[in-house]
Order: sequence, then C-alpha cells, then structure tokens
Amino acid sequence: MAKLIVEGGRKLKGELDVQGAKNSALPVLSATLLCRGESVLHSCPAISDINASIRILRYLGCNASMKGHTIVVDSSNMNRSDIPENLMAEMRSSIVFLGSIISCTGQAKMYFPGGCELGPRPIDLHLSALRKMGVSIDERYGCISCKVKDKLKGAKIVLPFPSVGATENIILAAVLAKGTTVISNAAREPEITDLCEYLTKCGAEIYGAGEGTIIIYGVESLKPAEHTIIPDRIVASTLMACASVTGGDVTLNGIIGSHIDAIVPLFEEAGCVVKIKDGRLKITCPERLKAFKSVRTMPYPGFPTDAQAVMMSVASVAMGTTVFVENIFESRYRHIEDLTRLGANIKVAGKVAVVEGVRKLFGAKVSAKELRGGASLVVAGLSAEGTTEIEGINFLERGYEELEVTLSNLGADIRKV
Repeated sequence: MAKLIVEGGRKLKGELDVQGAKNSALPVLSATLLCRGESVLHSCPAISDINASIRILRYLGCNASMKGHTIVVDSSNMNRSDIPENLMAEMRSSIVFLGSIISCTGQAKMYFPGGCELGPRPIDLHLSALRKMGVSIDERYGCISCKVKDKLKGAKIVLPFPSVGATENIILAAVLAKGTTVISNAAREPEITDLCEYLTKCGAEIYGAGEGTIIIYGVESLKPAEHTIIPDRIVASTLMACASVTGGDVTLNGIIGSHIDAIVPLFEEAGCVVKIKDGRLKITCPERLKAFKSVRTMPYPGFPTDAQAVMMSVASVAMGTTVFVENIFESRYRHIEDLTRLGANIKVAGKVAVVEGVRKLFGAKVSAKELRGGASLVVAGLSAEGTTEIEGINFLERGYEELEVTLSNLGADIRKV
C-alpha cells in the first residue's frame, strides 16, 4: 500500500487553482442519467470517488469518459436499474444514484453504501421521502429493492434534519415526477445549489435552491447540458490550514467567498490575514498561531463538519485552548488518536474535544481512518519536526487530487511512496 512521507518545517508559498468540488460533482453525475443524451461536465476532480461514479454509470449502460477535468456522459443507452455490491462499497455517496435510477426506470436495486466509517449514517431519510413519492421499498440482507407502481408523484416532505444526501435524492426523484414536490428543512449547501443549477439548465423547474424550502415542479423530460462544477470549499479550507501551520503565504484561485464564510473568521482569529477579491484568496500567516475559542459543526451556513479535522490540527499548534463540538457525525474524532501520537494535547468527552495548543508536534507513523481525518494528519505533518509517515492514503485519494503534488508545488517536502 502507498503512503505519504512528510518532512515538516517548510513554509508554504505560492499560487494554485482549487479543484472542483467532489460533493457537487457526484450528484451531478447521477443527474446525467435523467437527461437522455450527452452531458459535458467541466472542473471535475480526478479522484477515486469520481472514478467509482464513472464505473457505476458504465455499469448502468452509459458511455462515460474523463479527459483532464472534463467528463462526458451519454446516458442514451442506459439499460440497468441495479448497482452491484462491489461498486456500492467503494463510496458512501453512491446512494445518490438511487433517486435518479428510480426516476428513469421505475425501479432500483442497490446495497447499502460503503466508504469512510463515520459511525451511523442512516439513509432512513432518503427512503421515507421516496415512500411518500409512491416508491415501495423492501430492505433485507443489506439490499434495497425499490419499485414504483405507475410514476413518481410529487409530495410535501418535511426533513427532520437538513440532510444533504436526502435533499439531493428527493430533488433527483422529483424533477421528472408527476406534480409538485415541496422539501421543507432542505439542506442549503452550495453543492445542492450547484446540482439544481445543472438540472435547471437541463429544463427542470426548481425554485428555492440554497434556501430552507425547495419547490420542484415535475416536467415531462430533460435535455442534456454543459456545466462547470463549483470549486471545493473543503479542499480550499485544507490548503488554508496547511498554509497556516507553516507560517505560509498562499494564494488560491477559483474561490467563491460566500462558500467559506464560516471558516475564514477562524483563520483571522488565529492571526492570519485573509483577503478575498475577484475569486482569489490570499492567506498570509504568522510564525505562531493563536487559538480560536470554539468550533461547533453545523449544517450550512454553519461550520462544516468536513473541515473540523483539519482545523483541529491547526488548533493543535496554536497558543491557547480551543473547544470543538461535533454535532453532525458520531464518529468524527477518529483522527485524534493519531494527532496525539504526533504530540497534540487533546481531551475528548462525547461530542466535545478540548485542544490545548503545543509549541511543536513531532513526526511519527500514523494512519488515516477516513478522508478528512487523513487530511488532518497531512496538515499536522507539515508543521511537525522530523518525518511523518501517513498510511491509509486511499482515503485521502477519495477527495483530494494528488495532494502531495499540490503541496510540493507550494514548497512542502512531501512524497508518495
């Protein structure tokens, strides 16, 4: 298995473009099934989750190819409604194909998704919403079998929690359904808005994307379209974290400032100077960071759970104490064991983690347990004295495109072996 070797203590300096958003590209790839014909998607990141989605599209009968960061999907010959267990096991986001497949074929058969282990992440919200739209669902032996008697029907759906995945699946099922669908307490993430923008280009009638209530008027058919995926706000946050712990000076191109409004203030509180103008973000960082008082993960527009781990690495080397409260996933602190192995001072009680910043971290052998936790180990390794070996980088490659190359271009001493 491959691993990353990080020699800490190098200041990051330079300029780069931020990759397209994984969490936007995946639902948009699912949406291409609804538009019989050839769709063209630009700014797709070259990561393993995208490759897994392409394999799923091909299994379903589509022609799908990627050249550079552009993916072309022709769904004209889609001829299957099932996804085998081995493909579902590759990523947790594979469940986002459920709404599209049911909408296209009136049935679907798939297994519970795999990917990062973040504790219970039930898809009950997805299934209960689809049932309200006329889908009969049979769950047994880890398999989900769905059928629609006639045609999907619009419904009023109130989500008990603003789940991103459930909101996406409802939208994908509703755009070709008969009648009107209203989603209350919908997820408001930028990736939801990006999905709706693509579908609107294809002829869907969707109103309220990015707000708490989304209204979808079902249409008879959709046409394929060309679309550019938004930049990845979590990757941007990770690169800012890498710059901050090394006292760096980095410029990121392709930023949408409003997408990181909940993140920038923490870096400013830590003593960094952040300037955003015309899609460019410049972060200039001090030799020693100050602690930011607290981080509470919340649904968008609150602080994103996906950025919690990398910010914990930042807090680990900042002067003072930071309190983290994880409100989204139960098992999102799995990186703490490895951070403490590097010398971080972190105490955990339930969903609360208290980080007492230390002067210096020290290199050691660590292992990523999931995607964002793996990124936190890279951030920590860049600031640590000596050599850090990071195993389990297959998790990292699910969401970061050649992170070691990106960081090397900014002056880091990091290599994949």
